[in-house]
Amino acid sequence: MAHVVVLGAGTGGMPCAYELRDELGKEHKITLVNERDYFQFVPSNPWVAVGWRDRDDICFEIKLYVERRGIDFRHGRVDTLDAENSKLVFQDGGTLEYDFLVVATGPRLAFEEVEGAGPDAGNSHSICSVDHAESAFTDYKALLEKGSGHIVVGAMPFASCFGPAYEFAFIVDTDLRKRRVRDKFHMTLVTSEPYIGHLGLGGVGDSKGMLESELRNHHIKWITNAKTQKVEPGKMFVDELDNNGETAKSHEVEFDFAMMLPAFKGVDAVANVEGLCNPRGFVMVDEHHRNPKYPNIYSAGVCIAIPPVEATPVPTGAPKTGYMIESMVTSIVHNIHNELDGKQPDRHGTWNAICLADMGDTGAAFVALPQIPPRNVAWFKKGKWVHMAKIVFEKYFIRKMKKGSSEPIYEKYVLKMLGITRLKDQN
Repeated sequence: MAHVVVLGAGTGGMPCAYELRDELGKEHKITLVNERDYFQFVPSNPWVAVGWRDRDDICFEIKLYVERRGIDFRHGRVDTLDAENSKLVFQDGGTLEYDFLVVATGPRLAFEEVEGAGPDAGNSHSICSVDHAESAFTDYKALLEKGSGHIVVGAMPFASCFGPAYEFAFIVDTDLRKRRVRDKFHMTLVTSEPYIGHLGLGGVGDSKGMLESELRNHHIKWITNAKTQKVEPGKMFVDELDNNGETAKSHEVEFDFAMMLPAFKGVDAVANVEGLCNPRGFVMVDEHHRNPKYPNIYSAGVCIAIPPVEATPVPTGAPKTGYMIESMVTSIVHNIHNELDGKQPDRHGTWNAICLADMGDTGAAFVALPQIPPRNVAWFKKGKWVHMAKIVFEKYFIRKMKKGSSEPIYEKYVLKMLGITRLKDQN
């Protein structure tokens, strides 16, 4: 009997545990490890930050649901990954040995890379966790009570997930309009992208033109190539770079509320393993999602190392979107099964990017096949149908996790909704 441990119970790790259980059968042991005892559906955090959702809508206890599927759950913080001895060491001193490890931790939020940034410093907010989103909502309500102000939304240098910044900006705009107070608030998007709609992907279709148009229509100003240097209470210091990476203009942006997505790095326990990660702590993997130095360690999701799509004046990373993560997980599960059967790994995930982005009362969908240009397919469309589709997707995903289903949600739902078939042939 082999013991397979999945480290991280997010939108990659929890489905991975379910797929492993279905693929490997009862003769092998599966353990899911997570620092928190609850699952949170991170894509809904922009809604939490304006009060459209609360914690109970998007979170649930992990142990209750996974143990129904014959999966062990270990709640605790891992301080050390002893890759040489295939062992996890927990903060409380406990250990857990494994035959195969799947690292699906997601990122560490590197607020420290910009002085004064982040919820702990108290100067800017984040929507990267439900705790952060709840904190943002508290201050958002205080801003509403104040009655007017300047709202800044954006992404710091080295950010690699820009969609939620656009989502939050448009969701806030919609919420203010619904309250009939939009005219009392100014809004500015401050992003490390070289241009609006870059998204860490070099743009997708006419994402630049479409998003610029939407920002203008919603009276949201912007600063691109923005290298945020420091955040103080009510003030953000931003250098706007030119295409040569030189400072073209320095801004002191005063604000009453700020939500800035941070840079991502690998979590410490994983990043500290010599030979496992790149300099920013992301797990290096081969085409089969297996680490070259430690072949019994696989990895999926935001925590893996993927090079930027292109060099940009302010450093940006490539996003790892839902369909990519789903395909990575399926690949890993298949390859571990192969190894247990004495075969070599032979499956690899897709580098296709598919995303549904809510914009408050409408939405935008983009498809990049493959993610890195040149592409076979690149389109970007908007409509109220995307807003509705994301609501349905949220409910479907959470229901699937509670049910313990390993059904591939993007293949079964999102691709069909977008009218895309034979996606693997597009690579």
